[in-house]
Amino acid sequence: MARYFDVHPTDPQPRTIGQVVDLLRGDALIAYPTDSSYALGCRMEYHDGADRIRTIRGLGDRHHFTLVCSDFAQLGQLVKLDNNAFRAIKAVTPGPYTFILPATAEVPRRLAHPKKKTVGVRIPDSRVAQAILRGLGEPLLSSTLILPGATEPMTDGWTIKEELDHVLDAVVDGGDAGTVPTTVVDWSEGYPEVVRTGAGDPTRFE
Repeated sequence: MARYFDVHPTDPQPRTIGQVVDLLRGDALIAYPTDSSYALGCRMEYHDGADRIRTIRGLGDRHHFTLVCSDFAQLGQLVKLDNNAFRAIKAVTPGPYTFILPATAEVPRRLAHPKKKTVGVRIPDSRVAQAILRGLGEPLLSSTLILPGATEPMTDGWTIKEELDHVLDAVVDGGDAGTVPTTVVDWSEGYPEVVRTGAGDPTRFE
């Protein structure tokens, strides 16, 4: 049964966030709000986490996971950035964008794309997500909470708790997180290619 945490969306309670962080450190899989939608998240080093996310979402092994970071310094340790990518990505973060880039050695091989050796990274503009990330002190392995057969992410914390109670360890309800996933930009070949148009303005990368 998943634990349920009701968190203020703009002023998240430190004690509650601390409880969520403790669960994550014990290898929990959580649902939490971001600046674009609700997402599934766990520690990057939690070996079963990726498989649990794939099972819930009905994903194959070539799905690009996202490493959700608290700041640009953390992001820069996980992916290889040239000067153009550095400037362009820094200009829109934090925000509702996911960038696919070559992974560094800091990223476990099992989390990178098996052929391309790439991974998605992003920095959310969400006070709840940021509070969790700062408390944890490391990135979250994450994926948008879209169930198999659905076209939009789940939007209500209590509904997530009711539907996924048996497969999650915790639900962090931070109110309405929206229904539009991030805009995804693939920069793995040295230039930007918008592969999914979402909440972030794609025109600056087109």
